[in-house]
Amino acid sequence: MRETPRPQGTAGDAGPELPQRRPGRAFAHTAGASGSGTPHRSDGRSPQTPRGVRQTGPTGRPGTTPPVPGRPALFLSLALSLLALFGLTAWQVAAGGPLRALDERADRAVVGHGPARLTEFLADLGNMQVALPVLGCAIIWALVRGARREPLHAALIMGAVPLLIVPLKALIARPGPLTDATGYFPSGHAATAAVAYGAAALLVAPYARRSWSWVMPVAAVLLTTATGIGLVLRGYHWPLDVLGSWFLCGAVLLPLGLSRRSRRRSSSRTPRC
Repeated sequence: MRETPRPQGTAGDAGPELPQRRPGRAFAHTAGASGSGTPHRSDGRSPQTPRGVRQTGPTGRPGTTPPVPGRPALFLSLALSLLALFGLTAWQVAAGGPLRALDERADRAVVGHGPARLTEFLADLGNMQVALPVLGCAIIWALVRGARREPLHAALIMGAVPLLIVPLKALIARPGPLTDATGYFPSGHAATAAVAYGAAALLVAPYARRSWSWVMPVAAVLLTTATGIGLVLRGYHWPLDVLGSWFLCGAVLLPLGLSRRSRRRSSSRTPRC
């Protein structure tokens, strides 16, 4: 048999030759146009992998893949945004800014409206006697299903609510809508409802059927919103009292949401026997 002669290199060659195309075979990647070093598909289509967006290195070869922002960074930016909104709200309330004036005008326009029994019932959703049993049942359910870290996080977050709210009430000392007594910003009832119902939804949702997993977060948002509406209509709190609690408690709940997401991703990667 006669062997195919191989090309011989010379002393003046700058480097090895590029591979030659053979009939009947396709290359997965070839050099980009004009020797840019950017790989592309042999069929002319643009690459669909991160390799296609790599920057060339000093030697002309593809460099590292650009970094992709992860979930922790997204959660951190969202938490900082919520804390910034809370800081803005607290500053306006404490300094008597234009937002406080608008808040008080809006409250006087709506306070006392709506059926008294219904609005009182909605406001009572923020009572600890109502909200804490809901969270307790969710914690027990998560413990029975094998979770350990998330129930502990939920209990600690709920315990941190009075430690955050009470000093802020004393520091800002805002009078109530229908009384001269102070200590109404931020709303403790709104904070209790947001943390209790939000944490309960985060604990229970991972164990629900996929088609029903959205029900718990939606129910938590509806219960929290209904509580805030009841507090404002009954004259127990100004609207900014409620909004400030929502901003603060939303930032507090984000670590629990991140922990739940990481647990779900790790469990999905665990091989099942």
